[in-house]
Amino acid sequence: MAKPATQRPKLPGVGRLGLVELTAREDLSRLGWTTDDHVELLWSLSRAPDADAALRAMVRLADALESDWPELNQALLKDKALRGRLFSVLGGSLALGDHLVARPQSWHLLAGAVTLPAAEELRHSFVTEAENVADPRTASLPLKALYRDRLMVLAALDMAPTVENEPVLQFSAIGAHLSDLADAALAAALTIAVKTVCPNGTPAPVISVIAMGKCGARELNYVSDVDIIFVVEKADAITTRVAGEMMRFAGDTFFEVDAALRPEGKQGQLVRTLESHVAYYERWAKTWEFQALLKARPAAGDPDLGVRYIEALMPMVWTACEREDFVVEVQAMRRRVEELVPAGVRAREIKLGTGGLRDVEFAVQLLQLVHGRNDEALHVASTVDALAALSAGGYVGRDDAANLTASYEFLRLLEHRLQLQRLKRTHMLPESDDEEGMRWLARAAHMRPDGQHDALGVLRQELKRQSLRVSRLHAKLFYQPLLESVGKPGFSDGMSTEAAERQLAALGYEGPQSALTHLAALASEGGRRGRVQQVLLPTLLDWLSDTPDPDAGLLSYRRISEELGDLRWYLATLRDEGAVAKRLMRVLGTSAYIPDLLMKAPEVIQLYADGPQGPKLLEVDPDTVGRALVASAGRHQDPARAIAAARTLRRQELARVASADLLGMLEVTDVCRALTSIWVAVLEAALNVVIRDKAPEAGPPARIAVIGMGRLGGRELGYGSDADVMFVCEPNAGVEESVAVKWAVTVAEQVRALLGTPSADPPLEVDIGLRPEGRNGPLVRTLSSYEAYYAQWAQPWEIQALLRAHRVAGDADLGERFLLMADKTRYPAGGVSAETVQEIRRVKARVDAERLPRGADPNTHTKLGRGGLADIEWTVQLLQLRYGHKIPSLHNTSTLETLDAIGAAELVAEGDVAQLREAWLTATRARNALVLVRGKPTDQLPGPGRQLNAVAAAAGWAGGDGGEFLDNYLRVTRRAKAVVLNVFGG
Repeated sequence: MAKPATQRPKLPGVGRLGLVELTAREDLSRLGWTTDDHVELLWSLSRAPDADAALRAMVRLADALESDWPELNQALLKDKALRGRLFSVLGGSLALGDHLVARPQSWHLLAGAVTLPAAEELRHSFVTEAENVADPRTASLPLKALYRDRLMVLAALDMAPTVENEPVLQFSAIGAHLSDLADAALAAALTIAVKTVCPNGTPAPVISVIAMGKCGARELNYVSDVDIIFVVEKADAITTRVAGEMMRFAGDTFFEVDAALRPEGKQGQLVRTLESHVAYYERWAKTWEFQALLKARPAAGDPDLGVRYIEALMPMVWTACEREDFVVEVQAMRRRVEELVPAGVRAREIKLGTGGLRDVEFAVQLLQLVHGRNDEALHVASTVDALAALSAGGYVGRDDAANLTASYEFLRLLEHRLQLQRLKRTHMLPESDDEEGMRWLARAAHMRPDGQHDALGVLRQELKRQSLRVSRLHAKLFYQPLLESVGKPGFSDGMSTEAAERQLAALGYEGPQSALTHLAALASEGGRRGRVQQVLLPTLLDWLSDTPDPDAGLLSYRRISEELGDLRWYLATLRDEGAVAKRLMRVLGTSAYIPDLLMKAPEVIQLYADGPQGPKLLEVDPDTVGRALVASAGRHQDPARAIAAARTLRRQELARVASADLLGMLEVTDVCRALTSIWVAVLEAALNVVIRDKAPEAGPPARIAVIGMGRLGGRELGYGSDADVMFVCEPNAGVEESVAVKWAVTVAEQVRALLGTPSADPPLEVDIGLRPEGRNGPLVRTLSSYEAYYAQWAQPWEIQALLRAHRVAGDADLGERFLLMADKTRYPAGGVSAETVQEIRRVKARVDAERLPRGADPNTHTKLGRGGLADIEWTVQLLQLRYGHKIPSLHNTSTLETLDAIGAAELVAEGDVAQLREAWLTATRARNALVLVRGKPTDQLPGPGRQLNAVAAAAGWAGGDGGEFLDNYLRVTRRAKAVVLNVFGG
């Protein structure tokens, strides 16, 4: 039976070739690619990242070649490798396509067996070209063409589809060749600069160019600034001119050259001697400058001077982690990196976005700095080589290092493709709705359909997977080896205890030995709990390290985990709800106040999650909680059990409010109102249960109302505030006043005793010092007794105290009548006397002079210090006393609301009112933050250090920088004090 004739492949349709432009058929005709002889050529064209762009460029190239076009056409038909290289370049880089059209004979560089020249060969070709230029002013064009030719060859080998018997270029080889190319270009630029500045045989200065950054690490991008530092034998006008001319020429011809990493940055000298460099790094350099030196290497110029520079400075690099401010500066660097990218484009930024290249590079460099002094194997520059060395030394798990390397190389591949398209520096993915742009990137990166997704779908899936993997491994990179160092047997080839302690210290843990003990306890728990902890801890520790006090945070996490370990939802929630775990770590690493509450009110941790309408912490209404508290206490006959029930709900509400506050979800005014609401509810519950318990069978002999004073009356309580109150009673019908008062005193004493019972919760102190006659006066008075006293005996301080009187609990009608009575004293017709105003001023002066606690700093005491809460509140109250009889809007117990009324009435200039308001808010935030951080009431801001940073973070200061927070506090209160002095001065 005869064999069938061999079937020649048929010419495919335009659409099947990936050509979508209307001119495609015409362009193919102009090239003569319309017969079945061109099938394989056209299929190669279809594999270009953008077949239309490649076809357009081919037409332009054919026109540029003119009579030489048939030679290229025949070569394309015969040479499959040439087809792949040329079409990949033309479809993947518009800029290199333009270059090839401008220099059409350069196509020969892509034909046949193409190899990359060695570094010395590259340098020789570039320097020779520079030396052969007669006039330095004409050197740019030929050198630029040479540079683009070499870039084109590399891009062609990089982007072309795999050809049989031709090795695939590895990522490390691409970065190394680009760096070699940059070295050659820098050497040529230095040659031109010397010829320009030192003509006619003038001796050339001894100068060495030190490559930094990616070029220094030999992992350069296609398009990148090349970071350099100049070191010279003699720093003078000549060497400075040579360096400047070299940078100018390189920028015009090859790439931007950036010398901002030199000592003192852009403000520093462009050139320095080796001795000057050493002196600077010994005395002034910051941690980031030593981190930058990790990648330093001589790139051009005098090689001996370059080697001496590296030998002199590298020992300082490997001791940088012992610097006193190393941890603080590292944390600041991490924050700066995160803040560099606007939130709106973070998902598209493959360099600086979350899970991007900088995450990998920063983590690797930090581990090198921490362990490099003790392990010379880590003295490598490239990220990939450093990951391999860290893995070999047990500082990073082998699988983690391999996965992170793969993710890093994938992201660098996308970065290279994006930059090649127009030879522009970019790290930004196309917009999510730019399907054509993303499809081009997928094809350029050799993404192939996988059966479920086309190339575009594969790219999107891979981007998501790699970003998540980098984010997860970024935490594991630091902490998984730490867990292994304290874990079960079998990790003996991992990190040593000493290395683990070094690493924890560098990550902000001041007690690394204790931290390892806590890790061992958490990771060694048996069963499911231990397994979940081992999964959770790397990420939790990473989040903790970014808090003001990771040591305290880790201890609190251990205590809470041991306390709540039997609650199945606890670890499951932390594992499955990333927002809950991250917020909990921030709370634990900042506050000593909240963790104790959470151990007794663990259900609040579940409120750290996000609900449909936002954080669940904000879904609770304080007034609803208050009513529930009163009702819960009312269900118990025994007063002690009733108050215990009230404490339970109070504990939950305090934990909720404090958590939302510290996490930046509540304004300070909302915090004060919520804290006041819960105090009012506790007072109401306690009064109700005691009245019921103490009432005789005939019923209570008197009605009782509780009048809130001070911040309680102003609805402005803080975490450390007592409840300032007065008790007022009125006999019921048929009851003698003495009997009623005696019974009311018993009730009031019992309320105070019940609430004052020692407890592990924040205290419930009831302060009655603002009653008539102060602490020497009766605990309870009748309404008529109060009225008689105030009418005849009221002292200026008692009148002032009444300005904040407000009914908070007990009989509503009695409370309202008390306030109407008080109005006659605090807002009398005709106003208070001039003597009263003068006495208030005198007392304020005495308070300023005498009341500040011994040893307190008057500049930073939030209550009694300069421009603090007392200053603002006394100023507001003085204005109320002087003008309350004429301006009804001043009849208000709230400081802030009264300030608004003062401004509206133009009693004080609008700007001064704003200063007072800002100072009150600033001091209140600081005072509340002090309690959150220290766990107990205090009014004195600490000095610079970890605790001040924690106060800044708890007060909502962006970045949590204690120094900046303190500067702002001093500035705001200083301005407020000037207003206070003006008002009290009349």
